[in-house]
Amino acid sequence: MARHADERITGPQIRLPRRVVERPLRQVGKRLLMALGVLLVTILIVYVDRDGYHDNADETLDFLDCAYYATVTLSTTGYGDIVPYSDTARLANILLVTPLRVLFLIILVGTTLEVLTERTREEFRLNRWRSTLRDHTVIVGFGTKGRSAIQTLCATGLRKDQIVIVDPSTKVIETANADGFVGVIGDATRSDVLLRAEVQRARQIVIATQRDDTAVLVTLTARQLNRGAKIVAAVREEENAPLLRQSGADAVITSASAAGRLLGLSVLSPSAGTVMEDLIQQGSGLDLVERPVTKSEVGKSVRETGDLVVSVLRGHRLLGYDDPAASPLQLTDRVITIVRAAPVTPLSTPPED
Repeated sequence: MARHADERITGPQIRLPRRVVERPLRQVGKRLLMALGVLLVTILIVYVDRDGYHDNADETLDFLDCAYYATVTLSTTGYGDIVPYSDTARLANILLVTPLRVLFLIILVGTTLEVLTERTREEFRLNRWRSTLRDHTVIVGFGTKGRSAIQTLCATGLRKDQIVIVDPSTKVIETANADGFVGVIGDATRSDVLLRAEVQRARQIVIATQRDDTAVLVTLTARQLNRGAKIVAAVREEENAPLLRQSGADAVITSASAAGRLLGLSVLSPSAGTVMEDLIQQGSGLDLVERPVTKSEVGKSVRETGDLVVSVLRGHRLLGYDDPAASPLQLTDRVITIVRAAPVTPLSTPPED
């Protein structure tokens, strides 16, 4: 999970998905430019009719005096040292300068209120999100493995608001927000970062980091914070898989060896390799699905069900379809079946890891 130095942050941050709006600094900048434009227009109006104004200091107005009068007038300060005395100047103040003063105040006050309202709204959304988040899924790492895991989870019916992504890169979390996911910016090996992701109340934790040593540290931290969550971790080297299991991972996927086995299978039988790739690509063609046994299936053999059953999960035992103990099916069993699946919408691609 190492990133470039310019992407490092001083502390974890939570980013909720939001509508695409302008950045706050850009909004404030636009408002200031509008206020400056109003000020320049007011200066121009006063300067054009400067002979209709009286200055207690030297009787006449130059450009600086006009700018000074426009500034104190728009800000409603009004020292009274420069005043309009001709009918034209007074009429211009009534019809032009006064509306500009109101517009100037609306721009400045409106900007302040908008910033305060936005902060209050964001804080309210964050508190509401924390209070309602239960039994969610935490994804550590939003790279290729993390995105693929999310696609699979969403294809099985998991809602986007039940997924929290943890990644140290601000750009990656912004991409996740654009896809509708909540993101936490920070190093997942730190407990305070995982606590911001409410990992202590999570049901599932997927660890898809880029380094095996990082995966071990994240697994240890996550297991310490949540004893009951199901933790699935990915490692590059198979020799590190036992270490992940000792750290508290319930399942460990070796990405390098799994890809190698698929390559070897594709060499021996391209068709078999295609079928296996189809099975592990959730939401396309054939899918592997785990589901409970229905009441109508209780007492039947695995071959008598409507789906193609490949394994039966009975308690902590995983029985193959040809195991005599797998049949008849029991009400507490769960079956792993092959079904036809509908396609899912792909996620946006964040910057490369």
